[in-house]
Amino acid sequence: MTPAARPPSGTTSPDAVPTVRPPSPPGAGRVLALSSVAFTLLFAAWLMFGVLGLPVRDEFGLSDIQLSWLSAVAILNGALWRLPAGILADRFGGRSVFLVLLVSTAVFSWLVAQADSYAVLLVLAFCVGFAGNAFTAGIAWNSAWQPQHRKGFALGVFGAGNVGASVTKFIAPALIAATAGGTWFGVVQGGWRLVPVLYAALLLVTAVLLWVLTPRQDRRPGAGRPLGEQLQPLRRLRVWRFSLYYVAVFGAYVALSVWLPKYYVDNFGVSLGTAALLTATFIFPASLLRPVGGWFSDRFGARRVMYWTFGLMLGSTGLLMMPDGHVVVQVQESFDPSGVNEVLPYSMGLVPFVSLVFLLGCAMGIGKAAVYKHIPEYFPGQVGSVGGLVGMLGALGGFFLPPLFAYATGWTGLPTATFFVLFVLTGACALWMHWTVVHMLQEQSPELSDHFEHPRTAELEATSR
Repeated sequence: MTPAARPPSGTTSPDAVPTVRPPSPPGAGRVLALSSVAFTLLFAAWLMFGVLGLPVRDEFGLSDIQLSWLSAVAILNGALWRLPAGILADRFGGRSVFLVLLVSTAVFSWLVAQADSYAVLLVLAFCVGFAGNAFTAGIAWNSAWQPQHRKGFALGVFGAGNVGASVTKFIAPALIAATAGGTWFGVVQGGWRLVPVLYAALLLVTAVLLWVLTPRQDRRPGAGRPLGEQLQPLRRLRVWRFSLYYVAVFGAYVALSVWLPKYYVDNFGVSLGTAALLTATFIFPASLLRPVGGWFSDRFGARRVMYWTFGLMLGSTGLLMMPDGHVVVQVQESFDPSGVNEVLPYSMGLVPFVSLVFLLGCAMGIGKAAVYKHIPEYFPGQVGSVGGLVGMLGALGGFFLPPLFAYATGWTGLPTATFFVLFVLTGACALWMHWTVVHMLQEQSPELSDHFEHPRTAELEATSR
């Protein structure tokens, strides 16, 4: 068609076929609603030791490093099986995988309340960690049920179930304080032991609702596909790069969710309840802004959003990692008899600290969606397996980071070393991404590699002389 024959703007060609968006299949809404509720509860159970850890530390006399491993082993088990969980959901249906996760997590949560030693708690924390693998199972399940034009919204709604990390922060401190020293239902001790029992009951109720209300004839898009084909993306360096990004925006989010309550109590002297509420100001934006991050990525491009994300994270962690204190300089005794002077004093109060952590949470929430936006662009036919792999490797960062926080604090004697670790991690991600972008541009346009100005601008400057 020539330009003259092209229909005017705003009109439709008579030969054009109108785009008809298919409706969602019956049951898709129930799958989305119940999987989101289940994921929120499973996520809350997965990270419950972030708050329970403090009264557990007091009861069992644990060190900070022992306490960090209690949370870390739960996070580890919630990362190891993310790829298999996504593959199993594709092969056998997300409904079956979710039912297994809900019932098994309920059993292990109940047993946590009966633990009588640190060793038993460590084993049970690892077992409760199975709950963390619900993310990739839910992504695969909802992808199978939602039409293409609704997948972005549906996966954003489901992914916002990360806010489950705040559930324990809200209910546990008040419940622990109100029930400490008592016995409930004749068998359950009050205090921190009542919280996992409550989760066990809620998880079983959710399992029953999911069994009754979701379609029994599940969708299984991966049935019959060779396992080798699903695991093939593991050979691509790009997948590992995306995984490192996800360590920074999701693994660090998980790690801080369990680490911040202790940080607030130990360094600002607040109560456990206040520490939990302050931690929620980090968790909410880091969870609920995920759909916003997806919209930004659609609108401006995922790579540009990642630049914004890493820039905000570097700025906030760069300030948070600064220790309170001052610089000591040598001066002449005529100015100061002691021969030294203290200059550039620096300290951070609670309000600016909480504000910077809130900003860090906003960056992580937006960045999580931007990382996953890359995946369908580079691996359109392998979203499930690549997404599961990135989720698994990213969540493993949540396992390694809490002990690393503890060791860095112990080595330096500075609590702010926690944020130095995050600053270094974010800097590594930003440098790798920028190097990749520059290298890619040089490959696509090698003739411009030596030009630091726009070629047309340089030409005009040359002719004007």
